[in-house]
Amino acid sequence: MLDTLIAYTVAAMLLTITPGLDTALVIRTATVEGKRQAFSAAAGIGAGCLLWGAAVAFGLGALVAVSELAYNLLKYCGAAYLCWLGFQMLRHPRQQFKTDLPPQTKDSNWFIKGMLGNALNPKVGIFYVSFLPQFIPQGQAIIAWTFGLVGIHVMLGALWAITLIKATQPLSNLLRRPHFLRWMDRATGGLFVTFATLLVFSNQPATAR
Repeated sequence: MLDTLIAYTVAAMLLTITPGLDTALVIRTATVEGKRQAFSAAAGIGAGCLLWGAAVAFGLGALVAVSELAYNLLKYCGAAYLCWLGFQMLRHPRQQFKTDLPPQTKDSNWFIKGMLGNALNPKVGIFYVSFLPQFIPQGQAIIAWTFGLVGIHVMLGALWAITLIKATQPLSNLLRRPHFLRWMDRATGGLFVTFATLLVFSNQPATAR
């Protein structure tokens, strides 16, 4: 079991540090919105992983893996959300760093954005469905082990998010300037739209059919 956990942790760590949408969201939020909002976004990303973990543990993830209709439905919902988020940043880049909103409102907003970004990405579900069972020892409780493995992934994601936030904070004052704010919003919006386009044209993985 120890060898299995070590192998999974190494694989999950490589997945976590590979640049992707979650990394882009944390970096953008840390530099533009601030540390508190970035932690909220990171917490939302972790919550999205836990939702997929629950779906896999209780058998709902298997439906996405074997059903092309379910996969496509979730894929298009995720792509639509990313497009909407990206176009908002492209069309309405901010001119200044806003501090007039209550902290709880801003935190909740970024938590939801982080959670939906992960929960509406079918590739996360497909990864969990095809990847997690390989690390569950035969004869062990599937639900408990699934949540345990997802918990490791979430913990690694949290550590990576903290690293990103700490690294970007020294640059926050510079990046709050209007010119940099507009550039960050437009660059991140374009990145989100690109991710959405790639998601739309992606095929259901062969291992999930």
